[in-house]
Amino acid sequence: MPDYAPLDLPDTPRLSENITHFARALRKAGLPIGPGRVIEAIRAVEAVGFTEKQDFYWTLHAVFVNKPEQRSTFAQIFRLYWRDPRYMEHMMSLMLPAIRGVQEERSARPAEKRAAEALLDGAELPQPDKDPQGAEEGTEIEVDASMTMSAEEKLRSLDFEQMSTEEMARARRMLARLSLPVPPITSRRTRSSHLGHAYDFRKTLRLSMRRGGQLRELALKERRIRWPNLVVLCDISGSMSTYSRTVLHFLHAVANEKGAGWAKVHAFTFGTRLTNITRHLATRDVDAALAAAGAQAQDWEGGTRIGDSLHAFNRDWSRRVMGQGAVVLLITDGLDRGDPDALEREIERLHLSSRHLLWINPLLRWDGFAAKATGIRTMLPHVDTFRAGHSIESLEALAEAISKPGDPGEKTRLLAALS
Repeated sequence: MPDYAPLDLPDTPRLSENITHFARALRKAGLPIGPGRVIEAIRAVEAVGFTEKQDFYWTLHAVFVNKPEQRSTFAQIFRLYWRDPRYMEHMMSLMLPAIRGVQEERSARPAEKRAAEALLDGAELPQPDKDPQGAEEGTEIEVDASMTMSAEEKLRSLDFEQMSTEEMARARRMLARLSLPVPPITSRRTRSSHLGHAYDFRKTLRLSMRRGGQLRELALKERRIRWPNLVVLCDISGSMSTYSRTVLHFLHAVANEKGAGWAKVHAFTFGTRLTNITRHLATRDVDAALAAAGAQAQDWEGGTRIGDSLHAFNRDWSRRVMGQGAVVLLITDGLDRGDPDALEREIERLHLSSRHLLWINPLLRWDGFAAKATGIRTMLPHVDTFRAGHSIESLEALAEAISKPGDPGEKTRLLAALS
C-alpha cells in the first residue's frame, strides 16, 4: 500500500457514498464490481472501523480485489481517491500533455492511466488560458504537424502494460486486422502439370499403353506445395497475464483468417499445467472464445512450470500437431523455478520436432536486457529466433521473422554476451 499522510475527515462524512463512488471508479477501470460487492464493502468497513488507514485499505482490498493483476489498479485509484489531497491535479497530468521545466519527466506507471480515466470520467479537462479582455487578436502560432506521429502510429509502439482501457480496446481492434502470412513448403511429393520441369515417366508409360505401346508425348510433373501448422505455446502465469490476453486476441484473428496459409492453428496455454484451447479459438466471437479458454485454463495467473509443461506437450501432443513442418511460437518470459536440466531436455526436443521455433519474450522491451535468469539462459541456445512481443509493432514483426527463418533476432547478441 502506498504510504501517504492521512486526510482529515469532514464533520459530516458520507462514507457510504464515498465507498460507492470509489467502487464505480474501480468498475470503470476494469474491475468486475457490482452492487453486491459495494454492500459487502460498506458492511466490512462498519465491522472493521475507520480508525487505522492500513485496516481501511486492506478491508476494501479484500472485498474488491480477487486477481493479482487488479492490485496495481486498486492501489492507484485508492491513492488518488482517498489519500492524495491533490489527486485531481495528478490525474490531469496523466491525461494531458504538459510543458515541463528542468525536472525529470516521469511516464505513467502501469494502471495509472486506467485509474485516471476512471476517476476523470465526465470531468472537464482544463482549457488553455484566454485573454482576460476577451480579445480575439493575438499572436497566431502555426504548427507544422506534417512530421508528427499519428495516434495510431503511437499506439503501435506503446507497451501493452502502459495502455489505458481505451487504448487497449483500440489495440485489440488493430490486432484483429493483422495477418500472419507464411510461405508454403515445397513437398517431396509431385503432381502432374503441363508446366512442370521434370519428366513423369510413370504417367508417360501409362499413356503409351493406352495407345498400344506407342509413345507420343512425355508427361511432366512438378512438386506439390503444402502449408505448415502453427503451434502456439502461451504462458499465462501472473507475470505474463496482460501480454497473454492481448496475444491471444491476435492469435484468434490469425486462426479465423481465411487465406492466411496456415494448415491449422493449434494453441496451448501453460502455467502450472498444459491446456489445449484450440477448439475455443474456432469461435468467431473473440470475447466468447477467450472467456471459454480462460474457464478451461484453471492455472491462469498462477505460477510457472515451463519444463513440466513442455514435457506434457512433447509427450501427449507433439506427434499429433507437429507434423507437416510445424512452426512453433513460444510466448513466455522464461522465468522458471523448475529443474534447469529437465527444461533443457524438453526445449531441445521441441526444437528438434519443429521446423522453426520462435521465442517471443516481452522482457526484451527493456533496454539493456541480459539473459541472467536461469530459465532464459537454458532455453536461449535451443530456439531459432528470439524477439520481443510487448507491442503491436513487435507482433507485426513476427510476419517478417516467420518468412525469414534465418533471422535470429536478439539471440546472437545475448549469446555473445553470455560467452
